[in-house]
Amino acid sequence: MSALRFHGPVLPDGEVRDLYVVDGRVTYERQAGAETVAEGWVVPGLVDAHNHLGLEDHGAVSDAETEQQALDDRATGALLLRDCGSPADTRWVHEREDLPRLIRAGRHVARTKRYIRNYAHEVEPDQLAETVAREARGGDGWVKLVGDWISRDDGDLMPSFPPEAFAAAIEAAHANGAKVTAHCFGRDVLQGLLEAGIDCIEHGTGLSVDQVETMAERRVALVPTVMQTDKFPEFSAAGRNKFPDYAATMDELHARRREALMSAYEAGVALYVGSDGGGAARHGHLAGEVQAMHELGLPADYVLGAASWRGREWLGWSGLDEGAEADLVVYDADPRADLSVLWRPMRVVLRGQVVA
Repeated sequence: MSALRFHGPVLPDGEVRDLYVVDGRVTYERQAGAETVAEGWVVPGLVDAHNHLGLEDHGAVSDAETEQQALDDRATGALLLRDCGSPADTRWVHEREDLPRLIRAGRHVARTKRYIRNYAHEVEPDQLAETVAREARGGDGWVKLVGDWISRDDGDLMPSFPPEAFAAAIEAAHANGAKVTAHCFGRDVLQGLLEAGIDCIEHGTGLSVDQVETMAERRVALVPTVMQTDKFPEFSAAGRNKFPDYAATMDELHARRREALMSAYEAGVALYVGSDGGGAARHGHLAGEVQAMHELGLPADYVLGAASWRGREWLGWSGLDEGAEADLVVYDADPRADLSVLWRPMRVVLRGQVVA
């Protein structure tokens, strides 16, 4: 196979270099006769840390639709996807060299009749640990819990399970080699999950100062999905007549979401970028989430790292070190100075192949 050459500042350090791809891997050793593919800012492949490949509003989609979702993500440089719950069996994606790398969490695990129809395994507390253990064994190292959702009996956002059930489930996942993340909009569910040793929180709009300090100490990650939390006024409006307490809760959470995000950042919590593609957003919109996180207050270079080299490291993948697998994106301007360039990659390279 002939060598490919890319020239320009290589992030994260920004040193101007010649980067070569040989047999699908990165090298900085000069390769005579290499084909120059692009000159620009070279960035490790982007990471969508909250993605729902194979899912849409009604539930699971066909393999053909799943493929198109993956291609939409790939087109804007998202080359590593952490699935955060899907009712579709997407393990076949691993066999496709042309599709993004996928870390599957299996199906959401939720309380009976307390989540979106056709999305989750819906169980009672005494079934939770067993179900989570099964999902852990069948996934790629993660399990997704629905931490809280509206309770129609209470008329408000409520934890899906009691703390002791969550604790047993997290213990079961860890015993089967998987980490656990959870959908958490509100406050009440968070403390029990943190005390039980959860590994990651999704959304996290209810986080308090003491809780983010606990997260930082215990290295619990946060994926804030700010494009999703920006929809809270819609959720509030839809439920205001029938569930006024729920509407008030969602209004309050929306009002303080910047406070929760910035307190987590300032406490040193590891933040990562997730588009919620397939759930609240269309696939291929990771750049929009990066920009939204920056607009809410996070530094541009921090968010870019969260969506690239730091996100890759967190999920067990390398950046652009010597010998690394060549997943990279090239831009015609410095994305640290202008995040909007993430919408317009010059070249996308996956497993050493130019795919876009």
